[in-house]
Amino acid sequence: MISENNIANKIRMSDRLLVLADMVTPGNRLADVGCDHGYIPIYLCRTEKIPSAIAMDINEGPLERAVQHIEECGLSDRIQTRLSDGLEKLGGDEADTVLIAGMGGCLMCRILIAGDERLGDTATQIHAAENGYPEKGTEQNVTEKNGIPASVTELVLQPQSDIAAVRRCIREIGFCIVDEDMVEEDGKFYPMMKAEKLSDDGEKNLFADWKNKSMIDFAGVHPGVRAEEIADAFGPVLLGKRHPVLKRWLEKELLTTNRILRQLEDAQPAPGDTGNSPADASSPARDRENKLTERFRELLHKKELITAALSYYESNPQVLSYGKNIYNTVGAGKGGL
Repeated sequence: MISENNIANKIRMSDRLLVLADMVTPGNRLADVGCDHGYIPIYLCRTEKIPSAIAMDINEGPLERAVQHIEECGLSDRIQTRLSDGLEKLGGDEADTVLIAGMGGCLMCRILIAGDERLGDTATQIHAAENGYPEKGTEQNVTEKNGIPASVTELVLQPQSDIAAVRRCIREIGFCIVDEDMVEEDGKFYPMMKAEKLSDDGEKNLFADWKNKSMIDFAGVHPGVRAEEIADAFGPVLLGKRHPVLKRWLEKELLTTNRILRQLEDAQPAPGDTGNSPADASSPARDRENKLTERFRELLHKKELITAALSYYESNPQVLSYGKNIYNTVGAGKGGL
């Protein structure tokens, strides 16, 4: 068997791609959605970690590059390529693991919850849409019949944005986070997660377990911050591991948030200095003041979340245990970054 290092070097596997590939369960059939160059399926097949893969992309250009790389590596008999919008072209029993990496979180959620025929739970999709994914006004997208096939029991996800929404979406479609990692590469931070499908019995047992356990109460130190909100924003497993890369990102975000808060404080007009009568609530100056105040409050809440998360690193609270745990079945709110 060809060494993993030789294969990784040949197809230019970055640290981010290597960590994602490592999350795929050995022996599973892979569907890589938004495959780009097709590096992960090639790497996993060449290292004999998976028997087969389907590389899918909505754009012809990336798919053509993937075809070229697959042919160069002699894997055309094991890796299929398909032009597909999300999971639309994936059959009902062709994959065990779905990998989606490098796209926005809202788009990722739309792909995951789309298709009432395959997911079989229209109510869940409506609830998901009402909670911010997909974006307001795009709820019709959840009725497209291109959701998760029944054979898929594992998700490996690396969203570029709206991370909290993705973690909530995972729960809504009946999966639970079992592992997370985070990589810093070229000055950018990439959180990634692995989720597994829950059986009906498993969901009931987990929910009963949650009711008998107490969540951390931050009310005394961090008003308005809930443990599940922090877990959605930053990752239950990353926090449980006290992941060093997450800590660096939190510290960086705290500095940035404090700097913006100071700028907003300087931009706030002096009392009565609106340029218009205080009674004129519709004046441009008053509108600007209201927007600045709203943004200031959002950033204050973000700072509270970050500060609460960093406190996990400084103490030894009974944080949410990770894996198939109570976090995955609690009905978390809309909070998060």
